[in-house]
Amino acid sequence: MTEASPIKQKLVEQALSEGFVSCRICRPWDVPDVPARLQAFLDAGYHGQMGWMAERSHWRGDPALLWPEARSVIMLAESYTPDADPTDILGQPDRGAISVYARNKDYHDLVKKRLKRLARWLIAEAQSHGDDAEVKVFVDTAPVPEKPLGQAAGLGWQGKHTNLLSRDWGNWAFIGSVFTTLDLPVDAPEQDHCGSCRSCLDACPTDAFPAPYQLDARRCISYLTIEHKGPVDETLRAKLGNRIYGCDDCLAACPWNKFAVAASDIRYEARPEFTAPKLADLAALDDAAFRALFSGSPIKRIGRDRFVRNVLYAIGNSQQPNLLPVAQTLTDDPDPTVADAARWAVGRLQ
Repeated sequence: MTEASPIKQKLVEQALSEGFVSCRICRPWDVPDVPARLQAFLDAGYHGQMGWMAERSHWRGDPALLWPEARSVIMLAESYTPDADPTDILGQPDRGAISVYARNKDYHDLVKKRLKRLARWLIAEAQSHGDDAEVKVFVDTAPVPEKPLGQAAGLGWQGKHTNLLSRDWGNWAFIGSVFTTLDLPVDAPEQDHCGSCRSCLDACPTDAFPAPYQLDARRCISYLTIEHKGPVDETLRAKLGNRIYGCDDCLAACPWNKFAVAASDIRYEARPEFTAPKLADLAALDDAAFRALFSGSPIKRIGRDRFVRNVLYAIGNSQQPNLLPVAQTLTDDPDPTVADAARWAVGRLQ
């Protein structure tokens, strides 16, 4: 496929019509620095309990190995910009703070469906030009280095908080990719525009950034409340505040969000019951009630025990004596981590 082919412009137009805010293209091998960066991350132990990062590091380090036949990677961004400052909830200690992306439907499902529709369109369009195309779509669940590929394609750049951001849409966006055997014209990589800004680094409650552009997941609240199994280090529990699933502080602090684009899908709009849920109500959830409440939500993946553990840490940080009986009812919970969190919360509130 030549530079003169009209398919790329049509592809971008189709992507935007599907609801993506940006569409850019690179080669699978355009991220030669990723293997060394990933190995340094793993060697430092920054991945914590996420053993899957080390187990599949050969693929995550070199996306060309994931599907050797692929010639192009179409990188796409989909906005989920909140309609209010997500850090406002931090001032309500009897309520739980849920990360913006998890306040409604699971983005994996929504983005993947959009990617598949775009991929089917691409196959049909290529056939109309006499080209055969094969495709594979990915969104966050496969060993694909989405953020480096996004920078290589010109989608945005990895900021000092290690997330992808753009001068066109800020940093409230999900990243997806379509690998294809088509040889499509590529875009220029994006340059770093963080300058001397430290807003994201200074906003982190747990000092999870050893240096700009480096993240120690073991101290990151998103990791601790979602990926970390078992009790959280007692030196970090107080720093969690009332964050019970994920953390938006570094994203919310980015000045480039003045260019943030509104989400195009209403299913990213926060469900009222997830905007400022009462900690007392959440602590009372048994497994069945937890599954019912979070059906269709990414929160369901971590299970009742890990979620209630997070809620109890928030209760312990609340300085609300009226929540003491709530914690006391869980000190003998069948799950030892929940019981430990409840006893810690009781000790903080007495």
